[in-house]
Amino acid sequence: MGDMAALRAGLAELDEVVVAFSGGADSAFLAWVANDVLGERARAVTAVSPSLAPEERADCEALAREWGLRWSTVETDELADPAYSANDGERCYHCKTSLMDALAVTEAPGAVVLGVNLDDLGDHRPGQRAAAERGARFPLVEAGFTKDDVRASSKQLGLRTWDKPAAACLASRVPYGTEVTLGVLSSVAKAESALRALGFRQVRVRHYGDLARIELEADDVEAAAAKRDDVVAAVKQAGYRYVTLDLEGFRSGNLNQALGAQ
Repeated sequence: MGDMAALRAGLAELDEVVVAFSGGADSAFLAWVANDVLGERARAVTAVSPSLAPEERADCEALAREWGLRWSTVETDELADPAYSANDGERCYHCKTSLMDALAVTEAPGAVVLGVNLDDLGDHRPGQRAAAERGARFPLVEAGFTKDDVRASSKQLGLRTWDKPAAACLASRVPYGTEVTLGVLSSVAKAESALRALGFRQVRVRHYGDLARIELEADDVEAAAAKRDDVVAAVKQAGYRYVTLDLEGFRSGNLNQALGAQ
């Protein structure tokens, strides 16, 4: 179990922090604790770009209002970087570099802290390397928190994010080697938003040109088949020609498997 006392002590030692706040369970938990420990010396900053789903940006604002966070946004333009748009295995490195550079010019002082947990350390995460190289700290890792620990502690604290479905930037829906463009990200965002409107909480629309591969929780696959006409209409409305449902269901980071096959 993660050590809450150690987390609080570590944040207190940093004195002033800027939490990279995406609104997911991890960064939300870290932002709440940082605010509780440091008050005015903690700021939550959300990076806004086409790779952030509009609903996630809105939820960040709502959470900040509900919890009394000192919150602001910063614009990032990773799509302007050809190395990012090329979408090789280092895409997340370039994205986090853009984020850290953007946070460096904000008026918020203090150490940049990210909601990375112990479970995140095992997957292909070049973004973590970019952040660490630029001085970011991972307080949840330092205090021994796994993803389950974050959710359990969030529930104990009464944070509504304790069971929030896992989220990731929209570019993670695009297979490596396929160019990331504004149009691609827009199609993915529209398709996922429409599927959530149909009642599906955990959604990934993997982008393969004019084909969309939908990943849902395994328990939702049968429901999606029963709503076939609505699902197809929703995804085609977002610009896809072909709509497929992945029978294996949602797997976080599954596009990283292609890197091992190269």
